Amino acid sequence: MYLPPHFEETDPSQIYELIDEFPLAVLVAQTEQGIVANHIPLMLQEKQELLGHLALNNDLHQLVSSGQEVLTIFRGEDAYISPNWYPTKPIHHKHVPTWNYQVVHIYGKIYYQNDEKSKLAAVGKLTKKMEERTNGETAWRMADAPSDYLNDLLENIVAFRIEITKILGKSKVSQNREAIDFDNVANVLAEQGSTHMSTRMNRIRENREKE
Repeated sequence: MYLPPHFEETDPSQIYELIDEFPLAVLVAQTEQGIVANHIPLMLQEKQELLGHLALNNDLHQLVSSGQEVLTIFRGEDAYISPNWYPTKPIHHKHVPTWNYQVVHIYGKIYYQNDEKSKLAAVGKLTKKMEERTNGETAWRMADAPSDYLNDLLENIVAFRIEITKILGKSKVSQNREAIDFDNVANVLAEQGSTHMSTRMNRIRENREKE
Protein backbone atom coordinates (compact mmCIF):
# COMPACT_ATOMS: atom_id res chain seq x y z
CA MET A 1 0.00 0.00 0.00
CA TYR A 2 1.31 3.45 -0.91
CA LEU A 3 1.57 5.14 2.46
CA PRO A 4 2.96 8.69 2.62
CA PRO A 5 3.90 9.58 6.23
CA HIS A 6 1.22 12.29 6.47
CA PHE A 7 -1.52 9.76 5.66
CA GLU A 8 -0.32 6.97 7.94
CA GLU A 9 -2.84 6.19 10.69
CA THR A 10 -0.80 5.98 13.89
CA ASP A 11 -3.69 6.07 16.37
CA PRO A 12 -4.39 2.43 17.38
CA SER A 13 -7.88 3.35 18.61
CA GLN A 14 -8.77 4.57 15.12
CA ILE A 15 -7.53 1.37 13.54
CA TYR A 16 -9.48 -0.86 15.92
CA GLU A 17 -12.57 1.31 15.59
CA LEU A 18 -12.52 0.97 11.80
CA ILE A 19 -12.23 -2.82 12.03
CA ASP A 20 -15.12 -2.89 14.49
CA GLU A 21 -17.36 -0.60 12.45
CA PHE A 22 -16.60 -2.17 9.05
CA PRO A 23 -16.01 -5.90 9.70
CA LEU A 24 -16.51 -7.10 6.11
CA ALA A 25 -12.92 -7.61 4.98
CA VAL A 26 -11.25 -8.69 1.75
CA LEU A 27 -9.06 -11.72 2.45
CA VAL A 28 -6.27 -11.93 -0.14
CA ALA A 29 -3.86 -14.83 -0.63
CA GLN A 30 -1.34 -16.13 -3.14
CA THR A 31 -2.05 -19.64 -4.43
CA GLU A 32 -0.79 -21.96 -7.15
CA GLN A 33 -3.76 -20.75 -9.20
CA GLY A 34 -2.78 -17.12 -8.69
CA ILE A 35 -4.04 -14.44 -6.34
CA VAL A 36 -7.47 -15.10 -4.79
CA ALA A 37 -9.71 -12.72 -2.86
CA ASN A 38 -12.73 -13.42 -0.68
CA HIS A 39 -15.12 -11.04 1.09
CA ILE A 40 -15.53 -12.31 4.66
CA PRO A 41 -16.69 -10.63 7.90
CA LEU A 42 -13.96 -10.89 10.52
CA MET A 43 -13.81 -10.15 14.23
CA LEU A 44 -10.76 -8.86 16.08
CA GLN A 45 -9.92 -10.76 19.26
CA GLU A 46 -7.71 -9.22 21.95
CA LYS A 47 -5.92 -7.21 19.24
CA GLN A 48 -3.91 -10.33 18.39
CA GLU A 49 -5.96 -12.34 15.93
CA LEU A 50 -8.90 -12.24 13.56
CA LEU A 51 -11.71 -14.79 13.78
CA GLY A 52 -13.89 -15.87 10.88
CA HIS A 53 -15.48 -18.70 8.94
CA LEU A 54 -16.14 -19.66 5.34
CA ALA A 55 -18.34 -22.11 3.47
CA LEU A 56 -17.05 -25.65 3.18
CA ASN A 57 -17.57 -25.38 -0.59
CA ASN A 58 -15.28 -22.35 -0.70
CA ASP A 59 -11.99 -23.76 -1.99
CA LEU A 60 -9.94 -21.17 -0.11
CA HIS A 61 -9.12 -23.70 2.60
CA GLN A 62 -7.84 -26.05 -0.10
CA LEU A 63 -5.86 -23.48 -2.07
CA VAL A 64 -4.34 -21.77 0.99
CA SER A 65 -2.60 -24.05 3.45
CA SER A 66 -2.82 -23.66 7.19
CA GLY A 67 -0.02 -21.42 8.41
CA GLN A 68 0.25 -19.50 5.13
CA GLU A 69 0.46 -15.70 5.20
CA VAL A 70 -2.62 -13.82 4.04
CA LEU A 71 -3.64 -10.18 3.78
CA THR A 72 -6.95 -8.83 5.03
CA ILE A 73 -8.19 -5.40 3.97
CA PHE A 74 -10.75 -3.42 5.96
CA ARG A 75 -12.24 -0.40 4.22
CA GLY A 76 -14.07 2.39 5.96
CA GLU A 77 -15.93 5.32 4.46
CA ASP A 78 -14.70 6.97 1.29
CA ALA A 79 -15.70 10.18 -0.42
CA TYR A 80 -15.03 12.13 -3.58
CA ILE A 81 -13.62 15.55 -2.71
CA SER A 82 -14.47 18.42 -5.06
CA PRO A 83 -12.11 21.41 -5.48
CA ASN A 84 -15.21 23.57 -4.99
CA TRP A 85 -15.12 22.64 -1.31
CA TYR A 86 -11.84 24.49 -0.74
CA PRO A 87 -12.34 28.13 0.29
CA THR A 88 -8.87 28.89 -1.10
CA LYS A 89 -9.88 27.79 -4.61
CA PRO A 90 -10.97 31.29 -5.80
CA ILE A 91 -7.63 32.67 -4.62
CA HIS A 92 -5.20 30.57 -6.67
CA HIS A 93 -7.22 27.74 -8.30
CA LYS A 94 -4.39 25.31 -7.53
CA HIS A 95 -6.70 22.45 -6.59
CA VAL A 96 -7.87 19.29 -8.34
CA PRO A 97 -10.39 16.59 -7.37
CA THR A 98 -9.24 13.84 -5.05
CA TRP A 99 -10.60 10.96 -3.00
CA ASN A 100 -10.61 10.58 0.76
CA TYR A 101 -10.69 7.15 2.36
CA GLN A 102 -9.71 5.04 5.36
CA VAL A 103 -8.29 1.52 5.15
CA VAL A 104 -6.51 -0.98 7.36
CA HIS A 105 -4.28 -3.76 6.03
CA ILE A 106 -3.65 -6.67 8.37
CA TYR A 107 -1.05 -9.33 7.57
CA GLY A 108 -1.09 -12.64 9.36
CA LYS A 109 -0.99 -16.43 9.21
CA ILE A 110 -4.24 -18.31 8.72
CA TYR A 111 -5.08 -21.46 10.67
CA TYR A 112 -8.18 -23.56 9.99
CA GLN A 113 -10.31 -25.04 12.76
CA ASN A 114 -12.78 -27.81 12.02
CA ASP A 115 -13.87 -28.78 15.53
CA GLU A 116 -17.42 -27.92 16.61
CA LYS A 117 -16.30 -25.66 19.47
CA SER A 118 -14.26 -23.44 17.15
CA LYS A 119 -17.06 -23.28 14.59
CA LEU A 120 -19.58 -22.25 17.24
CA ALA A 121 -17.20 -19.58 18.51
CA ALA A 122 -16.51 -18.21 15.02
CA VAL A 123 -20.21 -17.91 14.21
CA GLY A 124 -21.53 -17.14 17.68
CA LYS A 125 -19.22 -14.29 18.67
CA LEU A 126 -19.71 -12.30 15.50
CA THR A 127 -23.46 -12.99 15.43
CA LYS A 128 -23.91 -11.88 19.05
CA LYS A 129 -21.95 -8.69 18.46
CA MET A 130 -23.78 -7.72 15.28
CA GLU A 131 -27.23 -8.68 16.54
CA GLU A 132 -26.85 -6.65 19.74
CA ARG A 133 -25.65 -3.70 17.68
CA THR A 134 -28.51 -4.07 15.21
CA ASN A 135 -31.46 -5.17 17.35
CA GLY A 136 -30.48 -4.48 20.95
CA GLU A 137 -32.70 -6.30 23.44
CA THR A 138 -34.56 -8.08 20.63
CA ALA A 139 -31.33 -9.56 19.21
CA TRP A 140 -31.63 -12.88 17.39
CA ARG A 141 -29.85 -15.71 19.17
CA MET A 142 -28.42 -18.90 17.74
CA ALA A 143 -30.65 -20.78 20.16
CA ASP A 144 -33.64 -19.39 18.23
CA ALA A 145 -32.82 -21.74 15.34
CA PRO A 146 -33.69 -25.48 15.51
CA SER A 147 -30.65 -27.39 16.78
CA ASP A 148 -30.66 -29.91 13.93
CA TYR A 149 -30.81 -27.08 11.39
CA LEU A 150 -27.95 -25.27 13.09
CA ASN A 151 -25.85 -28.44 13.26
CA ASP A 152 -26.31 -28.98 9.53
CA LEU A 153 -25.08 -25.45 8.87
CA LEU A 154 -22.06 -25.89 11.13
CA GLU A 155 -21.09 -29.04 9.26
CA ASN A 156 -20.87 -26.97 6.10
CA ILE A 157 -18.48 -24.30 7.30
CA VAL A 158 -14.79 -24.07 8.14
CA ALA A 159 -13.68 -21.84 11.00
CA PHE A 160 -10.34 -20.08 10.96
CA ARG A 161 -8.21 -17.62 12.87
CA ILE A 162 -5.52 -15.30 11.55
CA GLU A 163 -2.57 -14.63 13.83
CA ILE A 164 -1.67 -10.98 13.22
CA THR A 165 1.92 -10.19 12.27
CA LYS A 166 1.62 -6.62 10.95
CA ILE A 167 -0.97 -3.83 10.80
CA LEU A 168 -0.92 -0.82 8.48
CA GLY A 169 -3.50 1.94 8.70
CA LYS A 170 -4.16 4.77 6.26
CA SER A 171 -6.43 7.76 6.76
CA LYS A 172 -6.39 10.05 3.74
CA VAL A 173 -8.71 12.72 5.07
CA SER A 174 -7.42 16.03 3.71
CA GLN A 175 -4.99 16.51 6.60
CA ASN A 176 -2.38 17.77 4.12
CA ARG A 177 -4.58 20.75 3.18
CA GLU A 178 -4.61 24.25 4.60
CA ALA A 179 -6.61 24.53 7.81
CA ILE A 180 -9.43 26.53 6.22
CA ASP A 181 -9.81 23.97 3.41
CA PHE A 182 -9.55 21.03 5.82
CA ASP A 183 -12.24 22.47 8.10
CA ASN A 184 -14.67 23.08 5.26
CA VAL A 185 -14.21 19.58 3.81
CA ALA A 186 -14.93 18.14 7.26
CA ASN A 187 -18.11 20.21 7.49
CA VAL A 188 -19.30 19.20 4.01
CA LEU A 189 -18.68 15.51 4.71
CA ALA A 190 -20.60 15.77 7.98
CA GLU A 191 -23.52 17.35 6.12
CA GLN A 192 -23.41 14.53 3.57
CA GLY A 193 -23.57 11.88 6.28
CA SER A 194 -19.96 10.65 6.19
CA THR A 195 -19.97 10.54 9.97
CA HIS A 196 -17.05 8.17 10.52
CA MET A 197 -14.71 10.20 8.31
CA SER A 198 -15.85 13.60 9.55
CA THR A 199 -15.44 12.41 13.15
CA ARG A 200 -11.86 11.38 12.40
CA MET A 201 -11.25 14.78 10.83
CA ASN A 202 -12.68 16.53 13.88
CA ARG A 203 -10.23 14.63 16.09
CA ILE A 204 -7.36 15.73 13.86
CA ARG A 205 -8.64 19.31 14.12
CA GLU A 206 -8.78 19.09 17.91
CA ASN A 207 -5.21 17.79 18.06
CA ARG A 208 -4.04 20.62 15.81
CA GLU A 209 -5.67 23.17 18.07
CA LYS A 210 -3.83 21.73 21.09
CA GLU A 211 -0.45 22.05 19.38
